[in-house]
Amino acid sequence: MRDKFLPFSTPSIGEDAIADIADSIRSGWVAMGPKTLQFEKTFGQYVGSSWAMSCNSGTAGLHLAVMALGLGPGDEVITTPMTFASTVNVILFAGATPVLADIDRRTLNISPENIEAAVTPATKAIMPVHFAGRPCDMDAIEEIAEKHHLAIIEDAAHAIGASYKGRRIGADRGPRHLTVFSFHPTKNITTAEGGMVCTADEALAEKILVLRQNGMSKGAWNRYTASGSASYDIPFPGLKYTMTDIQAAIGNSQIRHLDEFNARRREIVNFYMKELAGVPGLILPQPVEKGNVHSWHIFTPFIDIDRLGISRSEFMARLKKLNIGTALHYQALHLLSYYSKRLGLHRGSFPEAEYVSDRILSLPLFPAMTDRDMRDAAAAVRQVACEAAGQHGN
Repeated sequence: MRDKFLPFSTPSIGEDAIADIADSIRSGWVAMGPKTLQFEKTFGQYVGSSWAMSCNSGTAGLHLAVMALGLGPGDEVITTPMTFASTVNVILFAGATPVLADIDRRTLNISPENIEAAVTPATKAIMPVHFAGRPCDMDAIEEIAEKHHLAIIEDAAHAIGASYKGRRIGADRGPRHLTVFSFHPTKNITTAEGGMVCTADEALAEKILVLRQNGMSKGAWNRYTASGSASYDIPFPGLKYTMTDIQAAIGNSQIRHLDEFNARRREIVNFYMKELAGVPGLILPQPVEKGNVHSWHIFTPFIDIDRLGISRSEFMARLKKLNIGTALHYQALHLLSYYSKRLGLHRGSFPEAEYVSDRILSLPLFPAMTDRDMRDAAAAVRQVACEAAGQHGN
């Protein structure tokens, strides 16, 4: 057993970022300013987006996208039950109704067939989630959106650096189409907290730029610099969702290392796939579709609870005793009390999501993991699985 606990994830923030944070503090400009604008420009160029607009969290980005599209009471938005609460919360806060559609357990992503079946005259948008960093079937989803005149908001919180058929997630896709990223500390790159909204739709972009700054027609950087104007207007109310230059100082460093970080993630995943193949009671992630690139935000095998005779929670507890950290991404939303009551859902509503929700487990995965960390994590998983299978007579 390891002497030191191995966390599920930890960010990799370099000395260059730390120095740039200090520079921001010394400059006196700590709110949104030139470093934020540079981060937006670099990020947009990286993913291939005409407009890349920073915000203070991925949740804020999703909320901005929903508001920019004008979604509200009487409108329905189709999304997945296998996601973090933010995805559904922003729909609810806008006054719209989230409509959940079951997933494909092989990909963990929302099923286009189930999206199609969920469309009603009230449907106004689809919010697919690229789970774990594996791209959704965007061609099929866009075909449904075009057929029914629906907007698309891609929740790409997990998918920084992922690609679909040769194009990076976040690249320009068309009108009424937005993609939202998260820079939470566990994500492939971080700004401590932060997010980015990408789109090719200029009208939506201009609205988001105002919405994220209290509805003001000019941001602080434009008003308070030597060349700026103090006057502004408020054409409609907004929220304070801007990123700071302190956050962007981290982001400007992180984006330079993104490909390196993701390459290390792939190395760790390849090691797991090789070392854990054939382990009793462990179901490994399925290969990604040809032509797509998985960003591997998380590595999520399933625990075969029937074969092992223990719950996923017990499996996690036994790994913790061996000093291996894990995480749960996610419990299916319709099994959580609020959404079950609010949406009138229950166990049995989405069998595929429930199968995954009962079995999914996130193993340690972050660029700073050493080869020994990988070996220790894999050995512990093998030990727990083999012991449980033996005790259960398998």
